[in-house]
Amino acid sequence: MEDKKIKYIAIEGVIGVGKTTLATKIASKLNAKLVLEDFEDNPFLEKFYENPKVYAFHTQIYFLLSRYKQLQELNQEDLFHEYIISDYIFEKDKIFAYLNLQDDELKLYEKIVSFIERTIRVPDLIIYLQSTVERLMFNIAHRDRQIEKVIKKEYIEKLNEGYNYFFFRYKGTKVMIVNASEIDFVNNKQDFEYLISEILKPDHSSIEYFNPSLKTIAK
Repeated sequence: MEDKKIKYIAIEGVIGVGKTTLATKIASKLNAKLVLEDFEDNPFLEKFYENPKVYAFHTQIYFLLSRYKQLQELNQEDLFHEYIISDYIFEKDKIFAYLNLQDDELKLYEKIVSFIERTIRVPDLIIYLQSTVERLMFNIAHRDRQIEKVIKKEYIEKLNEGYNYFFFRYKGTKVMIVNASEIDFVNNKQDFEYLISEILKPDHSSIEYFNPSLKTIAK
């Protein structure tokens, strides 16, 4: 039985974990409104990967305002879709900000965020795809995006730690932490259907751990 209270589902995780792929597959399965982050439109992103200290603030503010503009549209009623599926949450912006910004930049960033975050719609459920650094680096190399070729392993390690720290303490809504290194939701139909059934089950705890290899949810 599908949980009718779960209408807005967001997929999160580190670069290369498969957020967009899973969000797209779930949206297709549920005939949902799909919201994908426009990261490729950020003119500072490639420069940031090459020189983080110089371009961190430019990159961060562009993403912040772009995410804000896009997610503001979700406050409007959608008569054509029962579900909303997104491949990011607004709060992810803070993970990158605290990792990359200098103290004075962070103070300005926090002032801007404090004015706009209160109007952002919060997902009913977040799926946090957790993976190993090795698997993430493999996925990044395998998809071979030009803009990501300069990403260093050290950056992914810090980002992975930042995401884990953030979601293990997150209280904003319900979170399902998925061991993404143990599931193939792209090529294995059974894995995908099993994950869907867990997402749409009648009830969710504030935080859950989904390890497909164990075929169980630990609460």
